[in-house]
Amino acid sequence: MISPAFLDELARFESGIDQQTTSIQQGEQQSQSVGEGLTFSDYRRYSRGDDTRLIDWRLYARTGEYYIKQFEEERNLTVHILLDASASMDFGEELQDKFEFGAKLGLGYAYLTAEAHDEFRFSLFTNSYDRIDTGASTRGEVLTLIDQLNEYTPSGEAEFATAFETYAGSINSRSLVVIVTDCLGDLSELETGLSSLAENEVILAQVLAPGEINPDISGDTIFKGTETAIQRRTYFGGSRAKQYQSAVDQFVDDVNSRAQELAVQHNMLPTDSDFFESFTDIWIG
Repeated sequence: MISPAFLDELARFESGIDQQTTSIQQGEQQSQSVGEGLTFSDYRRYSRGDDTRLIDWRLYARTGEYYIKQFEEERNLTVHILLDASASMDFGEELQDKFEFGAKLGLGYAYLTAEAHDEFRFSLFTNSYDRIDTGASTRGEVLTLIDQLNEYTPSGEAEFATAFETYAGSINSRSLVVIVTDCLGDLSELETGLSSLAENEVILAQVLAPGEINPDISGDTIFKGTETAIQRRTYFGGSRAKQYQSAVDQFVDDVNSRAQELAVQHNMLPTDSDFFESFTDIWIG
């Protein structure tokens, strides 16, 4: 269970972050030149001392008067959090549960985004997506999300391409997309889904439980699929255990390679690692 006290820990965590390294994540946009990061709002008459680069010379040619273009700051980045809610996320012992660990990562982004007075959207996905926030982007909203996530049981199969492509159609401004998933499924579909979001800043947080990375088992064992009815009985140990470890390493490397090709930040985060260290890894990048 995720405790609301988790937010107080996040607040203490935030105070120790170097804000200069998190400008993208927090949605800060600062203009480097005239008009960059700004949208036109209105005109006003030129006054001595105004920046002459803002004079509209076409309007001067028509009226003989000097007018200054006025601009408004574009709204800050919207942070989109997509949390894998498929059955494979319902794995891990107690505090090592993938869904709970992943939910806390997403909630961390939501909370710190709200604290920066920016907007967040929080959705669960399997073969599509389900937005579960109300659009308030406040601490109270995050508390409500904690209650919802504590009551949720992951189920179904992840279909990355369908879910991400559908979600991409809902984004209408420059955004940061934080995807929290174990990446278990068709990696070609994962790549396709990530490419549909590539116009945005994308972070892929891959969560895996220690029981998946290095199973603490030996001897005659039955392995069961987490999203399918497939079962396989085998002797686990010796060369078979080494083959398994090699396959896990290759799987993570494959995810990382596909992410890098799309300029997506990828972090593999074991659920038995310190949460705030893991969060720092993806927050700072």
